[in-house]
Amino acid sequence: MFRFEHPEYLNLFILLPLLLAGYLLYLRWKKQSAIRYGDPAVIRRLMPDVSGIRSHIHFILLLLTFVSAILTLSNPQIGSRIEKVQRKGVDLVIALDVSNSMLAQDIQPNRIERAKQSISRLIDELENDRIGLIVFAGKAYNQLPITTDYGAAKLMLSTVKPDLVPVQGTAIGQAIEMAMASFKSEESGKAIVIITDGENHEDDAVGRAKEAAAAGIRVYTIGMGLADGAPIPIYRDNQQVGFKKDRSGSTVITRLDEAMLQQIAEAGNGIYVRANNTQAGLRKVFEEISKLEQNTYDTMNYSEYDDRFQYFAGLAIFLMTLNFMLNERKSRWAGKFQLFKPEQTLRR
Repeated sequence: MFRFEHPEYLNLFILLPLLLAGYLLYLRWKKQSAIRYGDPAVIRRLMPDVSGIRSHIHFILLLLTFVSAILTLSNPQIGSRIEKVQRKGVDLVIALDVSNSMLAQDIQPNRIERAKQSISRLIDELENDRIGLIVFAGKAYNQLPITTDYGAAKLMLSTVKPDLVPVQGTAIGQAIEMAMASFKSEESGKAIVIITDGENHEDDAVGRAKEAAAAGIRVYTIGMGLADGAPIPIYRDNQQVGFKKDRSGSTVITRLDEAMLQQIAEAGNGIYVRANNTQAGLRKVFEEISKLEQNTYDTMNYSEYDDRFQYFAGLAIFLMTLNFMLNERKSRWAGKFQLFKPEQTLRR
């Protein structure tokens, strides 16, 4: 297992392009200054000991020293011992609606982005719980199996967009059925959180919620949207070009179906929470989920790590010393090995 003890120092690599750009500007200024003084060819003959290539070598050594210093500060480590750790937590599957109606902006910046922000904050607070992610519109898709890899969960969450599911609709029942299949039957402490506006509901979500409750799985619902509703924006090339209209040319208003979401939560022995512009409701739901009986499961973790920063520190010191000793002028000692000297050629 490889890791950096202090990965925040890796952000310093962003300075490398700036150093390269500064060096190129310096070379350009140096060349223009030489042209102002006279013919570059004549200037080179007047200063035969000056080596242009050594300036490049100095800069390359400087960059390599900089890279080695960053790696030293980051402290690369290699896992040296694995141990089995028992953890206790609940299993949570979040089913997120990605239909076009979730683009409505009655909740800022819009329904789906607000939901993603809340899920991301929830993931940051998880410790021993396992989490999975399902996206749905007209169909449901398993975006992330249940895992304790919170980094992977946030990465997959960042890729969620309304066009991820091409079929429009709100297949809540199918999402519940898929979430139920994600759990192991012998485990307790299982919960499904459905985040949706509930509009265009198509299948028997209430019946599926009852099946989940019978299997010991709680179903919670979070309604994204306000009572007055909002139009559905239409985007082309990431630019809003208008709002969705019906066949008569009237703007379509998407409204939250609270009654349906309340029925689903009641059938699933869970609770219903409506989101607004100040809170998305996920925290309240998770507080209820955390009261469930927790599962005990084993995980394999690296308990000890060996530092490797000393190799890069030594390399940085060596490169700095080499850079200091390297002269930008040509070595006179090397010039003694010329087979043909100019004065000898003139005498002949």
